[in-house]
Amino acid sequence: MASEDIDRKSPQRLFYGWWVVAGALMLQMLQGALLFQAFGAYFVQLQAEFGWSRASLSWSFSLLRVESGLLGPLQGWMIERFGPRMVLAVGLVIFALGFMYLSTIDSLFTFYLAFVVIAIGSSLGGFLTLFVTVANWFEKNRATALGIAATGVSIGGMIVPLVAYALTTYGWRSTAFASGWIILGVGLPLVPLMRSTPERYGMLPDGAPRPDTVDGKQTVSASDGDFTAKEAMKTSAFWLISFGHGSALLVVGALMVHLIPHLVDRMDMSLGSAALVVTVMTTTSIFGQVGGGFLGDRMDKRLISAACMLAHTVALIGIAYASSLLLIYVFAVIHGLAWGTRGPLMGAIRADYFGRKSLPTIMGFSSLIITVGNVVGPVFAGFMADWQGDYQMGFVILAVLTGLGTVFFLAAKKPAPPPRVIAQRPTVDEG
Repeated sequence: MASEDIDRKSPQRLFYGWWVVAGALMLQMLQGALLFQAFGAYFVQLQAEFGWSRASLSWSFSLLRVESGLLGPLQGWMIERFGPRMVLAVGLVIFALGFMYLSTIDSLFTFYLAFVVIAIGSSLGGFLTLFVTVANWFEKNRATALGIAATGVSIGGMIVPLVAYALTTYGWRSTAFASGWIILGVGLPLVPLMRSTPERYGMLPDGAPRPDTVDGKQTVSASDGDFTAKEAMKTSAFWLISFGHGSALLVVGALMVHLIPHLVDRMDMSLGSAALVVTVMTTTSIFGQVGGGFLGDRMDKRLISAACMLAHTVALIGIAYASSLLLIYVFAVIHGLAWGTRGPLMGAIRADYFGRKSLPTIMGFSSLIITVGNVVGPVFAGFMADWQGDYQMGFVILAVLTGLGTVFFLAAKKPAPPPRVIAQRPTVDEG
């Protein structure tokens, strides 16, 4: 513990929470570059080599989300019990081994098995662990911090052309194996940055001073109003946010897997040119993430999220029917802005509504619901493409469902504090 202590007597030029943000950004960048944003490029090469259907390949990406969803409640408990460092370290090792195993596969079964391993590792070493850790270090600047951390996935998307170059130059097996070593070499050294809570190190969120009393009077702990996971799940807000988040991921998941194949098929683009569209989209999302975080700390997060849902809808329909490269880029930019702006608000709004104390477990249980969007979106789009011969109808149906999800965010009002807070609130000495 001594090695982890922060010297509270010496002034800190930079609040340590921002180092947590930097670590989360870098770890998200690894996953974005090597897996989530690059999967479409692997998709094209695997289909060409093995002749597997789009739906079959889509199931592998959905395995990432199924595993993440099923693992969510356990992962939330693990974060609370063992801390983020242990969970991240184990996850990154499993993540790397999954990529190394992927480089050896020779059948659809072994492909799925490799993605089960990758899914477990990317979940433990990814979004849930990182975002609840960042959320614990901030309150006033929570959405901004989460927005900056989320840019890691988008920055990773900017590296996709390099991944595509490696795939076409060295082959997907060599690229997958090298990815495993990159995860170990770059990811593991970042783990020590991810400290659990500021209170453990004698600080408060946002670097605020830590008075135990105000004018000699006892103050109520900020955690007195925090919900337990059980209490949160009894509120309508928990379910509405979860369903809204899940419906947004119908579009996000579908485009992560099928945007590059759609562009290669419909626009007759090369793998490298299609990857460049992904780069533009993810670069745009960086502005959305930073801007969305800034706005989220100053405006109603529900309304911003609802507007983003409508933008997701317009973008996916536009991508489905765009007949020129210019329009493809226009709608990719719209999707990137919506995705980036909404993303950091998903964790921030839950922390605002339910507090920090049980946030890992609350988000873990929520992941069981939002996983449906990430699973259904890619598989449904792949099935429709196999059936119809293109992605248009599948994209339009998913876009409409996402648009309807706007209602969930509009209805998700902040719940009243749990009743136990009133009963346990200490009496302040008025004398």
